[in-house]
Amino acid sequence: MHKKFLVAIIFSTAVLFVQGQELQARLTIISVKISSTVNKSVFQTLQTSLTNFINNRKWTNDVFQTAEKIQCNFLLNIEEALGNDVYRAKLTIQAARPVHNTSYNSPIINFLDDDVVFRYAEFQPIEFNENRVQGNDPVAANLTAILAYYIDIILGFDYDSFSLRGGDIYFQKAWNIVNNAPESGSIKGWKSFEGLRNRYWLAENLNNNRFALIHDVMYSYYRSGLDRFYESEDEARKGVMNCLNYLSSLDKDNPNSMILQFFFQGKSNEMVKVFSHASADLKTRAREILMKIDISNAEMYKELK
Repeated sequence: MHKKFLVAIIFSTAVLFVQGQELQARLTIISVKISSTVNKSVFQTLQTSLTNFINNRKWTNDVFQTAEKIQCNFLLNIEEALGNDVYRAKLTIQAARPVHNTSYNSPIINFLDDDVVFRYAEFQPIEFNENRVQGNDPVAANLTAILAYYIDIILGFDYDSFSLRGGDIYFQKAWNIVNNAPESGSIKGWKSFEGLRNRYWLAENLNNNRFALIHDVMYSYYRSGLDRFYESEDEARKGVMNCLNYLSSLDKDNPNSMILQFFFQGKSNEMVKVFSHASADLKTRAREILMKIDISNAEMYKELK
């Protein structure tokens, strides 16, 4: 079992914190957009129930020590009350991985899912069955299905970063949730035709051999890159540079794929810091690749001059 160290990623709003199994998660619900006529205590109850659901459920067959637990955050921003205890929300998912022999924590996930619709009545049981994802009420089951999906994605990326293809089983679990996801007219994000950047395409990319290089990238980026900074900064930068070459090849064969965008979420600052003290040649090569494959952060990469 790989060792982990405590990570502190804190939302600016109040959160609940509970010791758990594999995860040490903070879950926050924000409901400022909801009318004052709605009983807001329902969201506090839901926050407590979801925190317990995430932290106290056993998500793997491995035994995690306290210092090994994966640190993550979930921010559920309630956007609209649709009536009949149904709500529309946005979910921010963050998770980080400690870098060997440092106090630095590298983001492995920093993503916003803006297609979350669910039903919840106060004190309603929070349940999830991976063999029966839809449950009796698809709209009520949608929220736990989405959370379980992203927990599997978090586990997959974390395991991938410590052992080559170590996360495969969890990416397959996420794909199983996609294939058995709740269906209702108000539910979106699980189908291929509902956009190019959704839960379907993320899980599809992670389980498709066309994108197999992303797993090599996750492993090499950390084990041959960031984890080696303590021993040799030059060798660590070379390791990260090799990953950029992999990502460039992946982008060439699969332009504008979701998995590339997902990988770079939250990593632009990290990339700039990695190469800010590199040799002129290495810095130039890194800048050219980064500006090409992570276009949304191109301005930031201009600092690498």
